[in-house]
Amino acid sequence: MPNTPHLRILIVSLNFAPEETATGMYTGEMAKWLAKRGHHVDAIAGLPHYPEWKVRPDYKGKGLRKEALDGVTVFRTPHTVPSGSGVSAKQRILMELSFSFCSLYWWARILFSRKRYDVVIAICPPLQTAVMPTLYRFIRRAPWVLHVQDFQVDAALRLGMLTLGKFDRLLFALENFFLRRATRVSSITPSMCRRANEKGADTDRTWLSPNWADITQITPTDPNNSFRKELGVSPNDVLVMYAGAIATKQGLDVLLDAAHEMKDDGRFHFVIVGNGSDRERLEARATELGLPRLHFLDLQPRARLGEMLGAADIHLVIQKREAADLVMPSKLTNILAAGRPAIATAEKGTALWDALEDGGCGVCTPPGDSEALADAVRTLGDDAPARLAKGQKARAYAETHLDQDRILQTFEQKLLGLAGKASNTRT
Repeated sequence: MPNTPHLRILIVSLNFAPEETATGMYTGEMAKWLAKRGHHVDAIAGLPHYPEWKVRPDYKGKGLRKEALDGVTVFRTPHTVPSGSGVSAKQRILMELSFSFCSLYWWARILFSRKRYDVVIAICPPLQTAVMPTLYRFIRRAPWVLHVQDFQVDAALRLGMLTLGKFDRLLFALENFFLRRATRVSSITPSMCRRANEKGADTDRTWLSPNWADITQITPTDPNNSFRKELGVSPNDVLVMYAGAIATKQGLDVLLDAAHEMKDDGRFHFVIVGNGSDRERLEARATELGLPRLHFLDLQPRARLGEMLGAADIHLVIQKREAADLVMPSKLTNILAAGRPAIATAEKGTALWDALEDGGCGVCTPPGDSEALADAVRTLGDDAPARLAKGQKARAYAETHLDQDRILQTFEQKLLGLAGKASNTRT
């Protein structure tokens, strides 16, 4: 990185590499990319546990430890992990609190170290990651960025996982406080940036920092590949895939209901790929419904991601109405990179609608409406030219808007400007 200053960067994130989905994946890739650019990158991170909700065997029982990962020094922090078929809001809060408490071991060293970070990046959720960066700024005068991957408190309330009692009001107040106190607030969609502004973040210190896709490794491929053959799906049939987390906020019952409405049409095959707190219940319900062509598969190795995504004729992006514009499904970026059309459960005006309907990359149906979802699957499944056209637009969108280098170079320049302004202020 010639003629570009190197920064000392600290990232604080419960989820981190080697997790291969959602926040952990994006945060790990960001840290790795910044380290490759020559920056000194450290991370305070939790134990890899998502989406299985089980700590990876190679991290079990190892406690506080430091490791080197892709050029990043990672300060691993133990924490509780909810167990059982469902993960409640209270269990998640306890896990996040345990992570924050145990991470004080690392913060005690960092706060009074001779070396100082030029910028701190706190990844939200969880909200608690913002506490110590606020204190660090007060003591060391270093700017910090609150990067919002989803508005966890809002989503939990809308989905009924929390009720608006005294504790929940406290969470809202803390969230608004940190959004106002952060040197900069960044989020992944324009609508989420607007939500941050509504909660107190000034528009002139809010950054749009989208998630990305690996457009060099994930490219359009022949759908009649080995992954499809392993499922026993012929080239003339239609494979409909949901690949991602399997939790309450996804609302995947609508997928099962749509598959049930279509179970007499032998052309359509459904596959759900992933893990999560709601999978066991959904598998039991699928058995009760008697769905002969619906398969559940575990999260696939990253090396097979492109092949897996390319095997599907149609991808599904399922989200409950209550979660709209509070979370953005991370699976969408790779679907677009694979050049495949998607059907999403989203309403007009949401970020999902904008990406698919306005971008011509797919179709949206009302959240929770299994009949509309089944009709959309039939219509798109019967129209191969339309699938091809939407897939081509999806790939074009990915190449224009989702290139990792382009997105992270923009983010890097913002960090350099932020650190430079902070330095001038101190001088």
